[in-house]
Amino acid sequence: MQKSYRKYAVFFILPTFIAFIIAFLVPFLFGIYLSFTKFTTVTNTQWVGWDNYVRAFTANRDFTHALGVTAAFTVVSVISVNLLAFGLALLLTRGIRGTNLFRTVFFMPNLIGGIVLGYIWQLMINGLLLRAGVDITYDPKYGFWGLVVLMNWQMIGYMMIIYIAGLQNLPGDVLEAAEIDGASPWQKLRHVTIPMVMPSITICTFLTLTNSFKLFDQNFALTAGAPMKKTAMLALDIYNTFYGRVGDEGVGQAKAVVFFLMVAAIAFVQLWTTRSREVEQ
Repeated sequence: MQKSYRKYAVFFILPTFIAFIIAFLVPFLFGIYLSFTKFTTVTNTQWVGWDNYVRAFTANRDFTHALGVTAAFTVVSVISVNLLAFGLALLLTRGIRGTNLFRTVFFMPNLIGGIVLGYIWQLMINGLLLRAGVDITYDPKYGFWGLVVLMNWQMIGYMMIIYIAGLQNLPGDVLEAAEIDGASPWQKLRHVTIPMVMPSITICTFLTLTNSFKLFDQNFALTAGAPMKKTAMLALDIYNTFYGRVGDEGVGQAKAVVFFLMVAAIAFVQLWTTRSREVEQ
């Protein structure tokens, strides 16, 4: 019976495969081609080889600076979001009264769009800085840490839900055995809970990593890269290159290809590293 089903598998896979080719593979390959051309429209292209890639790194320091800002932001956000989310998940799986209400409240910021969040936090941060007679664009540090706070406020609730699901699926007999053996709460957390919840850590780390690297809406709304593009992250720098300067569309496309390959490579290393630490339950 199972073999008779297998011969029909191609008919079920084909629609998804066709959609993948049309919606992702073809645009992606065409985008790679455009990164080697100078163009104003997709029907008006001139082959320039590696010139766009060279200009992306040498024409000015915007791209390399944005890379540094994005890398620093990603490291801080991945660590802070996951630590806080995991800590909240531990607290909210201890049977505290009103747990469901707390889960809903912490998750709600994730439902708000990035542009809206950016403008909301811009108003709040500028209100705090108003006493000093400055705003968020006065110093790049204000914009950087403002983005970190915004990212944490938006993502912690979502990551917390994933961690809660992982913690609730832990086998109780293993935790009881650790208690019987005299393990302290810290030893249980380090040697039992964390290793067995690694699948959730893998997912949450991947999501925070990729979302931090490709952050655009919040960056655009909160600072728009000000002052002097010092708070512009990679996605915003690519946007400014592609739409901000006529004739640099190919350079913007080259930056986008480099951006994709870099994020894909980092995400692959992260997935391989965390999955290798997962423990079978």
